[in-house]
Amino acid sequence: MQVFIPTDVAKHATNKYLGVLVAARFARVLNEFPRDRSAPGEKKLTTRALEDLTRGEIEYRVIPRRRTE
Repeated sequence: MQVFIPTDVAKHATNKYLGVLVAARFARVLNEFPRDRSAPGEKKLTTRALEDLTRGEIEYRVIPRRRTE
């Protein structure tokens, strides 16, 4: 099991909480693509997303929510 330190995640995101949210959203995107689930050594999608985030391979932008009145 691979361990991701919060400071490593925060290096490529504003903070560790935003980093986890970005990785979770990216894992959902990865889940939409077809893949061979029976391949040996296949990593879980959340692990793969956190790896990509800590390597700086994920580009994202934060869009503020509009407030409805």
